[in-house]
Amino acid sequence: MNIRTDILLRVYIAFGLIVLLAFAVLFKLFHVQITEGEKWRAMADSLSTKFVNVEAVRGNILSHDGSLLATSVPEYELRFDLKAGGIENDQVFYEKVDSLAEKLSRFFNDKSSRQYSNILRKARRDGERYFLLKRNVTHQELKIIKTFPILNMGKYKGGLIAVQKNKRILPFRSLAARTIGYNNEHVQPVGLEGAFGEYVNGESGRRLMQRIAGGIWMPVNKDIEIAPKDGADIVSTIDINIQDVTQNALLKQLIKSDAAHGSAIVMSVETGEVRAIANYTRTGKGTYEEKFNYAIAGNQDPGSTFKVASYLALLEDKAVDTSTLVSTENYKIPGHIIKDSHGSIGTISVKRAFNTSSNAAVAKLVNQTYKDNQSKFTDHLYNWHLHERLGIQIPGEAKPVVKNPNNRSWNKNMSLPQMAYGYEMQLTPLKMLSFYNAIANDGKYLAPIFVKEIRRLGNTIEHFDARVINEKIASDEAIKTMQSLLESVITEGTGRTIIYNPLYKVAGKTGTAQVADANRGYRAKRQYQASFCGYFPADNPKYSLIVVVNGPKNGYYGAQVAGPPFREIADKIYANDKEMYNPVPERLVGNTKLPPSKAGHNEATRQVYKALGIKAYYASNSEFVHPIDTSNGVSVKEVSINAHSVPDVSGMGLKDAVYLLSNAGLKPIVKGSGKVVKQSLAAGSRIVKGYPINIELQ
Repeated sequence: MNIRTDILLRVYIAFGLIVLLAFAVLFKLFHVQITEGEKWRAMADSLSTKFVNVEAVRGNILSHDGSLLATSVPEYELRFDLKAGGIENDQVFYEKVDSLAEKLSRFFNDKSSRQYSNILRKARRDGERYFLLKRNVTHQELKIIKTFPILNMGKYKGGLIAVQKNKRILPFRSLAARTIGYNNEHVQPVGLEGAFGEYVNGESGRRLMQRIAGGIWMPVNKDIEIAPKDGADIVSTIDINIQDVTQNALLKQLIKSDAAHGSAIVMSVETGEVRAIANYTRTGKGTYEEKFNYAIAGNQDPGSTFKVASYLALLEDKAVDTSTLVSTENYKIPGHIIKDSHGSIGTISVKRAFNTSSNAAVAKLVNQTYKDNQSKFTDHLYNWHLHERLGIQIPGEAKPVVKNPNNRSWNKNMSLPQMAYGYEMQLTPLKMLSFYNAIANDGKYLAPIFVKEIRRLGNTIEHFDARVINEKIASDEAIKTMQSLLESVITEGTGRTIIYNPLYKVAGKTGTAQVADANRGYRAKRQYQASFCGYFPADNPKYSLIVVVNGPKNGYYGAQVAGPPFREIADKIYANDKEMYNPVPERLVGNTKLPPSKAGHNEATRQVYKALGIKAYYASNSEFVHPIDTSNGVSVKEVSINAHSVPDVSGMGLKDAVYLLSNAGLKPIVKGSGKVVKQSLAAGSRIVKGYPINIELQ
């Protein structure tokens, strides 16, 4: 054999071995992939584990009085381990599976018992360890489901796996919804949920999960390895009753005016706590939704409500007093004429000029006083921090725009007189209200707050007080004069016909401003902003309030458009706050009959009586005889409700009776007025859904 043949032989042998090896590898791959594929996939699944985050229960957001504004309720995804310890024996499972199917069918009413039985039997044959039974199950439903056959054997034996998910709900629905806000990782945080997310969100737990056949992950253990830490509770400053009144009054006026949008804010004078904040945007004819927080982010020319700042500067510099005379004739400045929409009323006092809201008068006074030193006027505004954000607790506050002579846009002929009556600047409703609040608070300027406490497990872990922006914005003399001018608007001026109430004093100012149409200016499209800002009771201020309505139709003056909701809000707050009532002398009378109460919730009725201090006495004029209390307590009727029986609505008012009967599935037919004295279906009888029930009221 020559050398060439020897080399070729060796090459062929090597090549043949390589080909054989390749075939062997391909055969093995085919065998593993096809023949043993299921086995190895199952093993791979069983060896795949990972830790996943377990969402913590988010903290509650509470109102000023402790009512729930936002809370998390648990919802469950129910899974079923068909190989759990208690049902490993086929006999145990198949003896009870039909009973379980029957229970599930009746409870969920979505499948027949036969369908449930077939589904569960198939899952058993397939060896399902994490079979999905139902999603979005409430906690109360879960408690009932745990009593069903098989599932009542316990979480280790019965195979029921309840995966908790937390659902955020607002018990009062739309009330203060924008202020409550939301915290979504995909969008900009909004409101209290966003601003206080680090407190509310809590700390996520950790759970070890195992991947099983089909790529499904199931918990390795029934209990969570690292339990989540629940979020803390936020106690807001919102008063749910005042919020309700504010939203309803604003919405009613927006619909009436067919306005583009509007906002309203109620604030505690002494503490700076925001009691209510409402914002609505028109979404269709007669329909409005909370889409944008105009109260804190809606920067616009404030208009005549800003005259308060102009007159306060004049009073502080002793340039005028309430009796100073000023002309209301058209005021001509280079390039512009400032005039009053209602026309000139001649030469009048400063007090009259203020309470009739004369643009010409205030522009003339400010321009003549400060034209040689224009920065002296704007220095007042800057010393009052009107050019700065308030630094509130929720995100989204717009930065105010207040010019000064150093700005490039400053016009030495026009800017000063224009600013005097609320133009060439941008302020939010909350900024304007805060300044009025300072006047009501004898000059103490507070930054509004929305949250007063953070609580964990009922204990306060952090407390918030309003930040003092300026301890005293002006002298006592200037503040007192300004307060009297604001009261005169209601008693003698533009607010007299709409805002005035003989039961309590109100101080405030109307505002009407033409709004610029973006970059196209004021002439492109005539649109207005109507506002009213003030406080009450004026002699002992407790609440400050602003209402702003943008783009109203059929009238645009502040008193005409913003006045009615201001009056409604103030009246209802006053009517429900007995601390604001003027002292009424107590008189003992010979009356033992208490004011009657309608049937309803016992505790609520007692609270009303207690709040009003109602008590019946036999009284004697003799100083030796003490009044004898003949009342043994308030006798009220407590109503108990059974979901399957016709409720007893006798003694109830119409609203409560209709609410109960409608919720029970009945159709009430009403006759008369007063309290229910008769109902056609006997209380306690079985309810037939949709059946009519006649109720007679007297």
